[in-house]
Amino acid sequence: MATNGTPDAGWPRIRVDDLTAFFGTTSAVRGATIDIRDREVTAVIGPSGCGKSTFLRCLNRLHETVPTARVDGRVLLDGRNIYADGVNPIAVRKLIGMVFQRPTPFPTMSIRDNVAAGLRVHSPKPSRGETDVIVERALTRAALWDEVKDRLREPATSLSGGQQQRLCIARALATDPEVLLLDEPTASLDPISSQKVEELVYELKRDMSVVIVTHNMQQAARVSDVTAFFLMGEMVESAPTKAMFTTPKDPKTEAYITGRFG
Repeated sequence: MATNGTPDAGWPRIRVDDLTAFFGTTSAVRGATIDIRDREVTAVIGPSGCGKSTFLRCLNRLHETVPTARVDGRVLLDGRNIYADGVNPIAVRKLIGMVFQRPTPFPTMSIRDNVAAGLRVHSPKPSRGETDVIVERALTRAALWDEVKDRLREPATSLSGGQQQRLCIARALATDPEVLLLDEPTASLDPISSQKVEELVYELKRDMSVVIVTHNMQQAARVSDVTAFFLMGEMVESAPTKAMFTTPKDPKTEAYITGRFG
């Protein structure tokens, strides 16, 4: 599903077309359409319960892991529908990695083995030496290598909360994804750790598309190129971030951004 060669920045890496996500008969997201462009950060904002996280989970087929959940519409990665018959969800998740709100290191694994966890399903499986190279590269990209290079055999739970979150980002990066999904990645972190994650997002967009769900509108304004606003399951509008925060087109967007509800 990956492209050959390196396309120009800004082309649609993911194209979401009339996406509706269900839990049973209830639709949590309705008719969402947006282009997620290569080497850009797209922020998804909106009040709690508006469908942001559900939308994000639809982008790498995690939504369907919930009983009774299903999706209508299309999600195209490099022009191919990830929901088409014959597409392996595990292969999709290698290319579209995800990091959750709370750090989720595997508690019984070392720092090294946490990063390498996703490589177990690679075919052929990398050798130990190759795995060590991949782990170092992923930790370096996650701005964590210098902090843990002498601690790789220690439990992942020995790290601070902010370090654990960057470890989870490194774990997602180890499979060399084209897109990284971040669901409120700084919600449980202190301000210094949050700043490190934001700086990391800025660095990562040089190589991939990043989609970040956030309640923090200041964070969205700082890190994103494009912002999408959700309300009650619908994507009200999406626009370049500067335009969204200065001249939103929809009155509902303006009301949310100015704090009149949410």
